[in-house]
Amino acid sequence: MPRSPYDTYLYIDNFMFGRQVEKQQIMNVLLQENIPPFAPTVLPIISTNRVGKKTLVAHVCNNDRVRSHFSLILRLKGESIHKTEHGAFVPTGRTLVVLEFTSDIDDVSWQKFYSTTRRMGKGSKIIIISRIESVSRLGTIRPMHLNSLSLEEYSYLFKVLAFGSTNPDDHPRLSLVASELAVLMGGSLVVANVCADIFRKNQNLQFWQHILNKYRNFLANNFSVFCEHPKLLIERDRPVDISKLVSSTSAPLRLMPPHCEDDDSTRDLPKVRYGDLIAGSVVPPREKFELVGWESRIPPYKKYVNVAMFSGEVNVSEHVVSPCKKRIRFS
Repeated sequence: MPRSPYDTYLYIDNFMFGRQVEKQQIMNVLLQENIPPFAPTVLPIISTNRVGKKTLVAHVCNNDRVRSHFSLILRLKGESIHKTEHGAFVPTGRTLVVLEFTSDIDDVSWQKFYSTTRRMGKGSKIIIISRIESVSRLGTIRPMHLNSLSLEEYSYLFKVLAFGSTNPDDHPRLSLVASELAVLMGGSLVVANVCADIFRKNQNLQFWQHILNKYRNFLANNFSVFCEHPKLLIERDRPVDISKLVSSTSAPLRLMPPHCEDDDSTRDLPKVRYGDLIAGSVVPPREKFELVGWESRIPPYKKYVNVAMFSGEVNVSEHVVSPCKKRIRFS
């Protein structure tokens, strides 16, 4: 990967890292004319959770050329398209519709919605965002599949975030720890931002090694209980055991699947920052609490939150799989 001066990345957490090829591909679709019969082009963008598809699309929508090309940019949840049957969706002018599907949609409902969009202005487009592969059938052009960053890209990004304005080449032992942790994190952007924030605040070798050892134990524990990497568990909406990341407890502490930020049932829960928990600067509440992983500083300004609770409060037996046949080492 080409090296760039580190001072050009001082504010990398305020901007989108990588995805330049994908960004240009999306813009090319949005700015070109629709082919006959001139119905809106539908571009599905498919990926697993927390890969950055919403951030990528938001970044494209904020581009000056895109904003000036469309008279209206609408962002809708997939569940809301049923309102079109009642005439609530009749935009005029060239329109860009960004649809997020968290579940599949039947073909009849989609065709009703799509027939309504034909009344939008010439050159209108539809972007579909989803992690559900079957939704790609709704596209009028080939879907875009977003993959995780390569290990080289991911490790580079993590070091830039962790070292800030400091050049990692000046701290080879710290850089080695960061490289080892990047491999263990498995490409998770949320965890990369959490750990990088911890490292940036305390660039001490012993502290970094302490966090690295914590993460090794965390991985080993989850492979022992669930036989899967925590990133895969989260992508499959399963709980993750984070006990080994917390210094102040030996009781099993579970990170539950992500919930909607507007979920009223979690509004009054105590809030703890994930980084503070890992760094050991806070003690987790004994009752259920909300764990704030990372708040994005670029559109769509998404907050990554999970509910955490000690295992006595939740039945996790349905998530436990048979013991692994192979012992996995992290050292």
